[in-house]
Amino acid sequence: RTLKPPPPALAMAAFRSSAAALLLAALVVASLAPQGQGAASEMKLLQNPIRKVVNMLQAMQKKVAEEAANAEELHEKYMCYCKSSGSDLTTSIEAAETKLGELGPAIEADISKKAQLEKDLASHEADKILAKKAMDEATALREKEKAAFDKEFAEMKVNYASVSKAIDALEKGMAGSFLQSRPAGMLRAFLAKNQDKLDGDRREVLSFLSGEQAGEYAPASGEIVGILKQMKDEMGQDKTDMVANEEAAVKSYEELMRAKKLEERALTHATMEKLDRLGDLSIEIASMKNDKVDTARSLVKDKAFVADLDKNC
Repeated sequence: RTLKPPPPALAMAAFRSSAAALLLAALVVASLAPQGQGAASEMKLLQNPIRKVVNMLQAMQKKVAEEAANAEELHEKYMCYCKSSGSDLTTSIEAAETKLGELGPAIEADISKKAQLEKDLASHEADKILAKKAMDEATALREKEKAAFDKEFAEMKVNYASVSKAIDALEKGMAGSFLQSRPAGMLRAFLAKNQDKLDGDRREVLSFLSGEQAGEYAPASGEIVGILKQMKDEMGQDKTDMVANEEAAVKSYEELMRAKKLEERALTHATMEKLDRLGDLSIEIASMKNDKVDTARSLVKDKAFVADLDKNC
C-alpha cells in the first residue's frame, strides 16, 4: 500500500504556528517605537534594527502565505487520495468477493470430478484383471481341449486305418492272416472298449475279430465286410465332425482372445488418459485452494484499509 499523506490538521497547525510568530514580531516592533521628545534622534538610532525586523516580518509573512498555499494543496491532494483509494479498494473488494464466490463451487466441482476419475480408474483396473483372467482361463481350456482332440483324433485315425485294412484283407480272402495282424488287434481293442455301445452287427464284428467265427467266415457272403464298410463311413464322418468342431473351437478361442486384447488395450489407454487428467485436476485444485486463501487474506486487508480511510478522511 502507498503511505498515506499527513492529515490536513498538521498543515493547518504549521500555518497557525507561523502566523503566531508573525504576530509576536509585530508586537516587538511596536514596543521598540520611540515615544515623546527625542523621538527623531532615537528613531535614527533604531532605524537599522527596525528595518531588519520589518524585513524579517515581511519574509515571515511571505513564508506563511506559501505555507498556507501548500497546506491547501496538500489538503486537496489528500482528499483526492481518499476518494481515489476508496474507489479502487471498493472495486478490489467486490472483485475479491466475486472471485471467492466462484472459487468455492469450482473447487467442489473439481473435487467431484477427481473422485469420479479415481472411481473410473479402479473400475478399469478391475476390468483389466477380469479380462486377463478370462484370457488365462480360455487359454487353459483351449490347451485341454486341444490335447483331448489330438489324442482322440490320433486314435480315430488308427481305428479308421485298421477298419480299412480289415476290409481290404477280407475282400482278398486273407481273414486268417489279418486276424493275426497288429491292425486287427487294435480294432478289436477299440470295439471291446466300447462294447456297451455296440449294436448287434458290431458285436458280430467283435466276435469275428476275436476268432470265434474265423472258420465259418465265407468271403462271398460279405456280411462282415458290409458292417466294416458302414463302420468306416461312420468313422470317416466322425473324423470330419471332430476336425470341424476343433476348427470352430480354435476360431472361437481366437475371437475371444482378440476381443479381450482389444478390451485390455482400450482399458490401458483410458487408464493413461484419466491418470493425466487426474494429475491436472490435482494441480488445479491445489492452485485454486491457494488462490482462495490468498484472496481471502487480501480481502481482509482491503476491508481494514477502507475502514482506516473512513476514519481518517
